[in-house]
Amino acid sequence: MWVCALWEARAPALLRRRRLLPARGLRPPAAASFSASAEGSRVRALVYGHHGHPTKVVELKNLELAAVGGSDVHVKMLAAPINPSDINMIQGNYGLLPPLPAVGGNEGVGQVVAVGSNVTGVKPGDWVIPATAGLGTWRTEAVFSEEALISVPSNIPLQSAATLGVNPCTAYRMLKDFEQLQPGDSVIQNASNSGVGQAVIQIAAALGLRTINVVRDRPDLQKLTDRLKKLGAEQVVTEEELRTHEMKNVFKDMPQPRLALNGVGGKSSTELLRHLAPGGTMVTYGGMAKQPVIASVSQLIFKDLKLRGFWLSQWKKDHSPGPAAAAPLSDFLHPPTDQFKELILTLCDLIHRGQLTAPACSEVPLQDYQCALEASMQPFLSAKQILNM
Repeated sequence: MWVCALWEARAPALLRRRRLLPARGLRPPAAASFSASAEGSRVRALVYGHHGHPTKVVELKNLELAAVGGSDVHVKMLAAPINPSDINMIQGNYGLLPPLPAVGGNEGVGQVVAVGSNVTGVKPGDWVIPATAGLGTWRTEAVFSEEALISVPSNIPLQSAATLGVNPCTAYRMLKDFEQLQPGDSVIQNASNSGVGQAVIQIAAALGLRTINVVRDRPDLQKLTDRLKKLGAEQVVTEEELRTHEMKNVFKDMPQPRLALNGVGGKSSTELLRHLAPGGTMVTYGGMAKQPVIASVSQLIFKDLKLRGFWLSQWKKDHSPGPAAAAPLSDFLHPPTDQFKELILTLCDLIHRGQLTAPACSEVPLQDYQCALEASMQPFLSAKQILNM
């Protein structure tokens, strides 16, 4: 481990600046955990001071752990994944950007070490996950506001807890909020090997829904197909097969889907629309191809298809009562709502039943973060990178 001399020279001013960086008078709940404390203990954290390529701008730093205030929770981080949203945030092209310098990571699981005198919702020993984005989970320890955390059962697998707060929540809400699907109905999705895609397969199966899962062709296609079918996928097809006339045979044994989930964009999303039932909905939650969604006029007119978007941060904001929902940085500020807590409990129940498992993961020690960042940006990623603290 090493400490950049320039960072050490500038740290006091930068940290003071961040503490005073308001959003209309409000402060991100995680700010205290990034503040200097003369008597605090040292923690290791992955910090970026400006936006750019993750392997070039992210550095392993020593930070001071803030003192625990009355409404604060001291958390020892256990594990934190690297998500596409984390990469986009570091690059500076995400819809939500924390003040700089920032600790990376929007997701993860930690264990409570100590709590302030006013904390009632968690106690030492509990497992907690972030309730809001931008907390900065890529660090060994942190002091967070109680309202920035949600407790989860400590008897679920560590990898499931670490990857619970983003992808499974996105999958569940998209399956529930856009079409009134019944057992036996079908759903078609691309990016089926992604964290969201794997969660969609499992949650859909638990709800009695049938899935058609589109993946990119690759050397280990059969291995991937077998793995997705083991999760509950009914059909696995390649992007090329999706464009063929033989796809009609798939719908001889199942109804045409009324819901399509798009995490790719470009030609892939156009093909999803082509297979939607009249009146169906395509929900876009990602754009890995970095190409626009193109819908033909005939599909919109003669099939009356609907194009929608989904972003979990916006969903949480929309379900947050009070004026904080209108603030530009409310994603950092609003406490977890009853709806989000209920969603987490629902997903934990699926985990306990064995109906929802973590995506394929590779655990990487925190000091090997460069390798983990590089691997997370490779094509045909077969495993989610999880930083082990």
